Amino acid sequence: MTRPLAVIDIDGVLADVDHRLHHLRGRPKNWAGFFAGMGDDPPYTEGLALAHQLAAEHAVVYLSGRPERTRAVTQAWLAAHEAPHGRVMLRPDDDRRPARLFKIGVLKRLAAQRTVALLVDDDPAVCDAARTAGFQVRQVSWGTQAATLHAAQERHGRT
Repeated sequence: MTRPLAVIDIDGVLADVDHRLHHLRGRPKNWAGFFAGMGDDPPYTEGLALAHQLAAEHAVVYLSGRPERTRAVTQAWLAAHEAPHGRVMLRPDDDRRPARLFKIGVLKRLAAQRTVALLVDDDPAVCDAARTAGFQVRQVSWGTQAATLHAAQERHGRT
């Protein structure tokens, strides 16, 4: 029997990106510096514990606004922090839509083939859009709700 999906965000849910945000505060934004530091993100123990709990009864999908070109470092980070095995879905490198549009599109494609039991995300805009689209959502708040990260996700379509 096919288990339902638990769709889990990475940045702000599993990975603490606060140490990288200074790259996005100035003009021009240092996107290369921001993405170069992702392998050094400390984990949120709460997020990893939740991912393991969900993996007991669900197939895990990691859905992130990180660009596709960061796949290797993203997968290495998940493995290094012993995240449950799961499919990793990243934003195409040339996709600059707000995170809420990108992620809801992916959720709808997943739901067309399999039951999506839950989305776990920290972005209020993503969570609101997912609820509006009829998905069950667990909005987490153990990370800081940095305006810088929100702008990167919503206005710049970069993470």
